Amino acid sequence: MRQETRFEGSLSYVTTGDLKLAVNAALTLQRPLLIKGEPGTGKTMLAEEVAAALGMPLLQWHIKSTTKAQQGLYEYDAVSRLRDSQLGDERVKVIGNYIVKGVLWQAFAADQQVVLLIDEIDKADIEFPNDLLRELDRMEFYVYETREMVKAKHRPLVIITSNNEKELPDAFLRRCFFHYIKFPDRDTMEQIVAVHFPNLKRELLAKALEVFYQIREVSGLKKKPSTSELLDWLKLLLAEDIPPEALRSQDDKTIVPPLHGALLKNEQDINLFERLVFMSRTNR
Repeated sequence: MRQETRFEGSLSYVTTGDLKLAVNAALTLQRPLLIKGEPGTGKTMLAEEVAAALGMPLLQWHIKSTTKAQQGLYEYDAVSRLRDSQLGDERVKVIGNYIVKGVLWQAFAADQQVVLLIDEIDKADIEFPNDLLRELDRMEFYVYETREMVKAKHRPLVIITSNNEKELPDAFLRRCFFHYIKFPDRDTMEQIVAVHFPNLKRELLAKALEVFYQIREVSGLKKKPSTSELLDWLKLLLAEDIPPEALRSQDDKTIVPPLHGALLKNEQDINLFERLVFMSRTNR
């Protein structure tokens, strides 16, 4: 009897129990796993870690505003065929020479089960998810130019990420197992930091996390700093040998943190934080 494939996490990616449960539910149900969450919460990295942990190849389809669903299946290169016909190339007699296989076709044709990442699906046109319903549901599609039906040899584990830039169609949502990655609390964040900086001094970590979460709580920020930005900031603090006491004033009042450009990404947010720091000083 075949042993069921299960995801139990990895050493390089801190995985909560409910996230592992979501991945395994998608495997059991053989449905796409739709992952939402703030930018920087590790949605894309999840697919990479799942593929590595399960020993599966990873195929990635990064969606842009101009991406069409058809591109994931295949594209017919009519321009190249016309050019070759003008040059008298014998290849023009076989139309299959001008069919460019998309990521879904590659996933369907793979000799073993793969992890297929459809990254940031909400960037595409609103019709994009609906255009993939049949293919993701039935695991097959028809190539009109060559009159062939492409069927999946093995149903891929499809992981779809979304930053919630736009609502996804109900018909598409019904076919997915959904999980929202909550922003890490302080304890989970310490575990994440430990993976990347195992020798980081406790005092520096404590001060840095205090400042980081304080900034995230500021009302009115256009872009709250994410996990990836915290890791960048810590890397800079270590590179510049910034001491823990430089992150707070001597009387423990809030200050604009050194190298804050790693955390705050636009002028409006920097000005807002600076005003709040000034107000907190004058009110004490």
